[in-house]
Amino acid sequence: MDERILTFIHSFDKDSPAYLRELERDAIEANVPIIRPQMQNLLRFLIVWAQPMRILEVGTAIGFSALLMSEYAPQSCRITTIENYEKRIPLARANFEKAQKADRITLLEGDAKEVLASMREDESFDFIFMDAAKGQYIHFLPDVIRLLAPSGLLVSDNILQEGELLESKYAVTRRNRTIHKRMREYLYALTHCDALETVILPVADGVTLSTKRK
Repeated sequence: MDERILTFIHSFDKDSPAYLRELERDAIEANVPIIRPQMQNLLRFLIVWAQPMRILEVGTAIGFSALLMSEYAPQSCRITTIENYEKRIPLARANFEKAQKADRITLLEGDAKEVLASMREDESFDFIFMDAAKGQYIHFLPDVIRLLAPSGLLVSDNILQEGELLESKYAVTRRNRTIHKRMREYLYALTHCDALETVILPVADGVTLSTKRK
């Protein structure tokens, strides 16, 4: 999107709580990837609109998005978040404690594919936020669909890969071709799945919203 339009849109943004603004600044300084301002606004809106009681996040990083969702979800909402990168797990836990949200956010350590497969269907989630290793989205999908409640919402972030997904696989660097291929497969799977209705939005680095068909 044109930079002037983005600047104009963001001029209307509401401030996040002070501790989230501080955590965002720390993440930017430390080069830790967190959701972009546009995605923050969309996620905030979706949480307020959906009012989920059970949220699953795939990809915790330092806990920023889990904390953002906890701010706007109902007080009794419980968030389960999965992280595999050992160096970020203690940081996320410390951030949950510091924000006094550790009683509402459960962090599960380990490979997301294995953790998801171990979850029971009766532990379904009203809202699932996918923000982990992009090349693994396609492998997470079967269990994510299984765990999504009948009226639930699946939100998948960063699906355009900085615009690389638009290019031929031969136009991207060799090391990115596997992710390029898998992300295209993921988008096709979402949009052609009989169990889901999906829309692709050009927000931030691209996002999909998927809900189960009744």
